[in-house]
Amino acid sequence: MLNAIWLGFFFIAFVTGLYRLLVLDDVDVFTDMTQALFSLSTTAFEISLGLTGILCFWMGVMKIGERSGFIDILSRLLQPLLKRLMPDVPEKNPAFGAIIMNLSANMLGLDNAATPLGIRAMQYLQEINPLKDTASNAQILFLVINTSAVTLFPITIFTYRAQMGAANPTDVFIPILIATYASTMAGLIAVSVMQRIKLYQPVVIGYLLGFSAIIFTLLRYFSNLDQQAMQQQSSLISNITIFTLIIAFMLGAVKRRVNVYESFISGAKEGFQTAIMIIPYLVAMLVAIGVFRASGALEVFLDALRSTLTSFAIDTRFIEGLPTALMKPLSGSGARAMMVETMNTHGADSFAGRLASIVQGSTETTFYVLAVYFGAVGIKKARHAVVCGLFADLIGIVVAIAVAYLFFG
Repeated sequence: MLNAIWLGFFFIAFVTGLYRLLVLDDVDVFTDMTQALFSLSTTAFEISLGLTGILCFWMGVMKIGERSGFIDILSRLLQPLLKRLMPDVPEKNPAFGAIIMNLSANMLGLDNAATPLGIRAMQYLQEINPLKDTASNAQILFLVINTSAVTLFPITIFTYRAQMGAANPTDVFIPILIATYASTMAGLIAVSVMQRIKLYQPVVIGYLLGFSAIIFTLLRYFSNLDQQAMQQQSSLISNITIFTLIIAFMLGAVKRRVNVYESFISGAKEGFQTAIMIIPYLVAMLVAIGVFRASGALEVFLDALRSTLTSFAIDTRFIEGLPTALMKPLSGSGARAMMVETMNTHGADSFAGRLASIVQGSTETTFYVLAVYFGAVGIKKARHAVVCGLFADLIGIVVAIAVAYLFFG
């Protein structure tokens, strides 16, 4: 899939460039495309280099969280819900622990840490799967919840926004929280309908009402503020929450007599390796997208969509953020590169830049997660996993656009 997408960017850019040269007499188009190759290669490396420190820090913090027992607390809090959503999984199966650790990493915005945990959870679920080449109900539910990205702390997005010069990198925190909640609920409902899971069980209703109450309280409160106050308070809550989380990890580790410093160093080393791994992927995708844009192909598509919407008197500012939304289900690195490219072109604090950031945090990469997680255990028949995952993506993107207008419109 990624191979086809990457080649597609270059081939479409080349054909569009030939059309502009031969038909429109644009003699600068191939110069622009070549310059994009070099400039965006440099930009991608600089961004990756800038991420190294923050990834080391947050992977170190995550390691402290693991050793402090924070994951065990989450397990005890969430296991009653998971047991009812996955009735086919035995009560003491280690899959629950791996699932909760995976979801915890996603909540913290640590995508690279979440992937190995997710694969491990899928392996545990595969051990009790009677049809080894076909996804079980529990595997599908886990995958869809995973792809809908329960992101409470999108630290990586904040880091990219800071790298791209945002005045207040965390001002998209509350919008992301609302969008990711919507996508997760959509994915859960879609799977429940397909698998006939009874969501009206008292325990399930209690958890969902609790989560919903938090989200809707935030939404109601912030919707009554003017735009400037909304942005300021959203950022304040984000920063307080993030720093409180760090202190909670450390206090838990001290209570357990864990060497906090050594735990941090251990995790930070993993963060450094992760940062190194990101560089070639970001360079590849950002260069391909840059060439695609420089050729004019992206503008042709967006202009056609903009003209259509304008004829119906529909606000078209959201269109500049659509490249990230269109790429998100296909490629995490591609969507990340689209987000960075959008902020690079329009500005991190532009409406398009903020919308791209919200979209990036609203869902996970459906096809990538499906390929990695199911591929790791040899599943060939995904059943309704793709449909439910894409439905969650669609709802997350629609809500992301809506809250972008609410907070930054």
